[in-house]
Amino acid sequence: MGTNLAQTQVVTVVALAVFALAMIFIGIKSARRTKTIDGFLLGSRSIGAWVSAFAYGTSYFSAVVFVGYAGQHGWNIGVGSMWIGIGNAVLGCLLAWQLLAKRTRTMTHTLAAKTMPEFFESRYNSTAIKIFAAVIIFVFLVPYSAAVYKGLGSMFSAVFPGVSTNVWMLVIAVLTAVYLVLGGYVATAYTDFVQGIIMIVGVFAMIIAVVNSQSVGGFAHFMDNLKNIPDNGDGITGAQLTSWYGGNSIKFLCVNIMLTSFGTWGLPQMVSKYYAIKDVKSVKQAKFISTGFALIIGCGAYFIGSLSRLVLNNKLPEGGVDSVIPTTLLTSLGDSNIITTIIFAVILILLLSASMSTLSSIVLSSSSAISVDLIPAVKKDYNPKNQMVLTRALCLVFVGLSYIFATTNITIIVNIMSFSWGIVSGCFIGPYIWGIYSKKITKAGAWAGMIAGFLTVVVTTIVLTSMNMSDAGTLGAAFKLAAKKAPEMGCAAMAVSAVVTPVVSLFTKKFDEKFLKDVFAVKE
Repeated sequence: MGTNLAQTQVVTVVALAVFALAMIFIGIKSARRTKTIDGFLLGSRSIGAWVSAFAYGTSYFSAVVFVGYAGQHGWNIGVGSMWIGIGNAVLGCLLAWQLLAKRTRTMTHTLAAKTMPEFFESRYNSTAIKIFAAVIIFVFLVPYSAAVYKGLGSMFSAVFPGVSTNVWMLVIAVLTAVYLVLGGYVATAYTDFVQGIIMIVGVFAMIIAVVNSQSVGGFAHFMDNLKNIPDNGDGITGAQLTSWYGGNSIKFLCVNIMLTSFGTWGLPQMVSKYYAIKDVKSVKQAKFISTGFALIIGCGAYFIGSLSRLVLNNKLPEGGVDSVIPTTLLTSLGDSNIITTIIFAVILILLLSASMSTLSSIVLSSSSAISVDLIPAVKKDYNPKNQMVLTRALCLVFVGLSYIFATTNITIIVNIMSFSWGIVSGCFIGPYIWGIYSKKITKAGAWAGMIAGFLTVVVTTIVLTSMNMSDAGTLGAAFKLAAKKAPEMGCAAMAVSAVVTPVVSLFTKKFDEKFLKDVFAVKE
């Protein structure tokens, strides 16, 4: 990048060192608040509005959004891709906090539930549901965490061309493991707050750098310049790139808005933020803070992606859509002076922050699914005193597993990643949302919602794979083609779960009034 790579490397190393020391310091300071499993997983349910909102937002947006989704959708759709960011803010944050946060906080306090599987067990009086939920979380969230690493490799490798991408993924793994094992959710929440501030600064730095590049022409001219982009052979012209409603991609755009917005409603690493917030007043504040954060990060990322064809002269980089954002930034910051070098270092820390915050939330949900939900349910003589040690150990194991999955690029793991959001939320969203709102939802209804959501993805995948066999030639290639429909399957699974849960509940045995009175009681 530019003429002074050594200067860039020095500034980046200094920024990384300061960032790492800050994360470790927060982990050490948080350790005293994690003496109990409730403190480790939920910060003793005393986290304030700003920290909770930033923890939610930073868990929402990982480097995958910047390097993967924003690059791909910005390149193919244009400025209309920003609707994904708007949808994430309005539906995934504002509406989610409005409808779910207060009731979730109240009921999980009443039931003393620390995790989503524990909530299902207490709400539906079923240990089997808890075990099923824990297995779903483990199978689909741990591989998903591997995808978090992918967004960083090309950026750091560009600055340090002699250093393997795996080394940078190892840096993320080690740093995340240190502060997570030391301070649990408290450390995660407070590091998320710091990382959130870095992400906001980084996004504005990215926007300024890209918009002011000569090829974009500033805010006054970027739309006119986009309109003049010709078809380079991929069928996309300036008319598509400047369409505010997504042009020919409107259907694809709507599906992705629904998946990435409503999908968060059933993801345990997102829902857990409601458990930990300290009071109702903080819920109201966090609703607006998280929405503002999402607007800045989501819209900013997709806006940068939409300008990428201008910066890259309408030529897709060698690495494909995953290289769009990194190459756009490297090109925009090509004049290596101290200002652009500092901006680039801030952007790298932004991507690192986005990855670490998401990874820590996923790992905490996955480890608790095993130590708190699965093992006590199947091992009757399990000693609760061992939960803290086991949970910390599992955090290390799961960080390690996600690193291994990311570096070995195992085919089955890569394919599982495609389905993770849709299948986890598709299983949980019906029993969770109906469970906090309606006393009429039965155990059978909850089971039906979970299984129907799961089977919607599984059966559809099998059917599509079979249909693609003749064209693909091999089972692996056919399955890969089916995986491209993962967003549509995820949306369908969530809709099916939300409908099946109350319908089955209409015709199955209800819980008695005493049980429901205890479940829906308010205990602060």
